[in-house]
Amino acid sequence: MAEKGTGETFKPYVAANESKTEFTLTAALIGAVLAIVFGAANAYLGLMVGMTVSASIPAAVISMAVLRIILKRTSILENNIVQTITSTGESLAAGVIFTLPALFIWKLQPSLTTISIIALAGAILGVVLMIPLRRALIVKEHNTLPYPEGTACAEVLIAGEDGSKGAKLIFGGLGIGALFKLLTDAVKLFPSSVEWEIYKFKNAAIGMNTMPALLGVGFIVGSKIAGIMFAGAVIGWLGIIPLISFFGEFSSTVIFPAEIPVSEMGFQDIYDNYLKYIGAGAVAFGGIMGLIKTLPTIFSSFLGAVKGFKGQDEGDQLRTDQDMPMWSIVLLTLVVVGVLLFFPHLQIGIVGAIMLLIFGFFFVTVSSRIVGIVGSSSNPVSGMTIAALIFIAVVLTGLGQTGDAGKVTAIIIGAVVCIAAAIAGDTSQDLKTGYIVGATPKLQQFAQLYGALIASIVIGLILVLLDNAHGLGSADLPAPQAMLMSMLVEGIMQGDLPWNLIFIGMACAAAVELFGIGSLPFAVGLYLPIHLTAPIMVGGLIKMITERMAKSKADLKEKTDRGILLASGYIAGEALMGVIVAIAITAGVVLPENPIFGPVVSILAFAVVIGILTIVSNKRATK
Repeated sequence: MAEKGTGETFKPYVAANESKTEFTLTAALIGAVLAIVFGAANAYLGLMVGMTVSASIPAAVISMAVLRIILKRTSILENNIVQTITSTGESLAAGVIFTLPALFIWKLQPSLTTISIIALAGAILGVVLMIPLRRALIVKEHNTLPYPEGTACAEVLIAGEDGSKGAKLIFGGLGIGALFKLLTDAVKLFPSSVEWEIYKFKNAAIGMNTMPALLGVGFIVGSKIAGIMFAGAVIGWLGIIPLISFFGEFSSTVIFPAEIPVSEMGFQDIYDNYLKYIGAGAVAFGGIMGLIKTLPTIFSSFLGAVKGFKGQDEGDQLRTDQDMPMWSIVLLTLVVVGVLLFFPHLQIGIVGAIMLLIFGFFFVTVSSRIVGIVGSSSNPVSGMTIAALIFIAVVLTGLGQTGDAGKVTAIIIGAVVCIAAAIAGDTSQDLKTGYIVGATPKLQQFAQLYGALIASIVIGLILVLLDNAHGLGSADLPAPQAMLMSMLVEGIMQGDLPWNLIFIGMACAAAVELFGIGSLPFAVGLYLPIHLTAPIMVGGLIKMITERMAKSKADLKEKTDRGILLASGYIAGEALMGVIVAIAITAGVVLPENPIFGPVVSILAFAVVIGILTIVSNKRATK
């Protein structure tokens, strides 16, 4: 399995000529249960705070515990299938809760069948449209696209397989991450986020989520990508927000999309009402540039995949290079489009189908690549959906579809695109994991489709139950992302979208491109709160320190491997405990509302986590 242009041959953990148990009934059953649990927990979290937790790594940990310890099964590839199925539930939930609650907010009450079909359609497109990209993104760019969660998940699986010292680092980090999450989100011993306003610099603020998982992501992606992301956040929070505040300080005029004057806003209000639109414009531009840059590779890879599927039998291929047949990809795509065209209450129309295919392929490509750079946790799926909805709503408005029917069509297309982008990012991470451990790609792709089917059946019921209990869009379940999507569609169809903000974001990303720097990580940093990018930057700095202190290439590899193992544990522990806390909340457990101690304790605790990662990654090897 040679990587083009590297001069090296990559050797997976399980050799291509080695046969191990992989897609089994046991893996399918365990994966289905975990997909439902993780999907439900993430749906609730997403509707509460607009964010979800990654499921791949905690799923791998749970899978190892069940398969290896309880059932005494020892196949790493079977563990990998379980986490592949499970992670689909989380990704599908993210795509659904970012968009479809808009229909509930508009009091249009979609049926369970309608929700399930939309969810499954988006998931199928996300999987099958990513398959032709696998060789370009996962194989050919193995040494250039880190895929943080996918690499971390592979490290978890391998560490659990060989029982080496690496396992101690993984599970030590897991314990630290889980304990930190328990103390912040369940016990409420101290806050999980700190922020400060800058003296005599009105509405300029810097903040940080003091969470180990983000620190781990920063270490895995490295200082360069982390620095570009943080630059976007600095421009937004220390430049654009104070600038808007400065010019609006003495004005009582309300500037759309806000409902109060800038003079009455704090920095968070300005971010919510203005900077998010600027960030969405930057992400749209960065995505377009990223696609343009990678089109030659994508195109040649796609043609190569088509020729390979036509000209080779599976028996002529290595097990680790077998994808789903091209005819099945084409057939599934046609079936999805046909259902969306003709199923009652959907019927997106020919123009809608064309837009769906165009945006679906575009954002599947962007999502598949962006998670390779910044990881799934920082994948701006909602930003991509915003960019898609802008064009979709404009086209539908031009065709005269501006009533409820037009709004529903826009949200359905946007939801399918959003779900496809989320699933494509997850599929890419899982295929990266599979590439490292030596899985069979087509079995992972079947596992993704199976997980999508299970999750899509359940997600509609979850939305309906939560809407009946609390009301989606209410104070109890504000559904922030879906509220933004609904406002966006209404704004375009009523002719009052703040286009200037979108164009400002595009201009910012264009300026970064002119400096010769890839604008997509910058755009992600501009769109996300600085609270998320700051700890990623800290993790990147620790990685830089580790690299500079290395005395040789061998020493560098050992040090970074140790750091990645511990960072992977941070991510796994926090994500796993986050899901447990979410399940407890969903089950009705009442948790404390206010932290016992203040931000100083939070900073000190985070400093301990930083210190442990720094010391472990720079520890001298023992012989």
